[in-house]
Amino acid sequence: MDPETEFLASKQETGNEWELFKENVRPLKRGRNVGLLNQALKSHSDYQLKRSLLDTRRKLIEAIDEYEGDDPLLPWIECIKWVQEAFPQGGDSSGLILIYEQCVRAFWHSDRYKDDLRYLKVWLEYAENCVDAEVIYSFLDANEIGKSHSAYYLAYALHMESKSKMKIANDIFNLGISRDAQPIEKLKDAYRKFLIRSMTKPKVVEDDGGESHLPVRSFGTVLPSADNRRQNMERSELANKQMKPDRTQKTPLSIFKDTTNIVAMPGHQSGKAKPELNPWSTLGAREKRNKENSAVPTKWTTYKIPQRPGARTGGVTASASIEVFVDEECSKMVRAHDHDGMSSTLRLRQGGGLDIKKETDLLRGNPLRNFPLRSLPR
Repeated sequence: MDPETEFLASKQETGNEWELFKENVRPLKRGRNVGLLNQALKSHSDYQLKRSLLDTRRKLIEAIDEYEGDDPLLPWIECIKWVQEAFPQGGDSSGLILIYEQCVRAFWHSDRYKDDLRYLKVWLEYAENCVDAEVIYSFLDANEIGKSHSAYYLAYALHMESKSKMKIANDIFNLGISRDAQPIEKLKDAYRKFLIRSMTKPKVVEDDGGESHLPVRSFGTVLPSADNRRQNMERSELANKQMKPDRTQKTPLSIFKDTTNIVAMPGHQSGKAKPELNPWSTLGAREKRNKENSAVPTKWTTYKIPQRPGARTGGVTASASIEVFVDEECSKMVRAHDHDGMSSTLRLRQGGGLDIKKETDLLRGNPLRNFPLRSLPR
């Protein structure tokens, strides 16, 4: 029995939430659970259902700390998959980016998971939600995370291609093929498609203008034919002619001369103008222009402020100081966080939408802001 017939035979009611909100649902490669999807979309109008989703998320986060099995990454994967299903729009309210960041930060120094494909996929999904994923790919390369999987090189190369850095993308493909990243056939097929795309794109000149104009042959590129070269030269010459003005056909610039009679000023002799008598013909010396600032500065230490007679009363003694308030609860939380770097509190308990949104924006701009400096690429 096919899935559609099985669903119709079960007589389940899914509602029309999918039809109302399908434009806002982010697609997943593995697909979505229709029942959980409709339940999540119905939470927009049902407060109790929305509260139930938040409680379930909180329980999954608590289960990460309480896990005592042999695979500490497993509860993180289950929590991430459930949040992706229960919050189909994504966004800041889901807290998914915070969970990504907490997960990758918990295991980045573990040799056990550096070559784990599940852990690498969490990194790649985290990179897709950041402003510039290049810092994440550089971090993975510096810490040798996922270097045996072709998914890393494929995602890295496609990201550099989207930024028109074709040479770097080509080097990344070649690096993955030289390391025999698996599955190697998928990487080679993507590399062939990349070469086809690179031949159709216009080449961006990255070197200085002093380079030679001879055609340079590289692997996978096709040199232009003689007809194409001739057409390109004709087009460039025509463009240069259009850009350069024809100075021979233009008339010289005419200078305006005032032919009206000049009113005689006192001391002005007709027929011979004396520009030195015109106050606007000269700006004067610098000293004359800055005459407002020509005052010579004097020392104020020679002036003594008169004091009122009599002893001071109610003055502040030298021993007085302001007492700084210290919140003991906050200090305990900071100390607990310093001692336990793998804490999964995630600031997602009891709502906290404003804190989640603020932290999400910070992580989008700087995804490695909470990592130690020694782990960052140099």
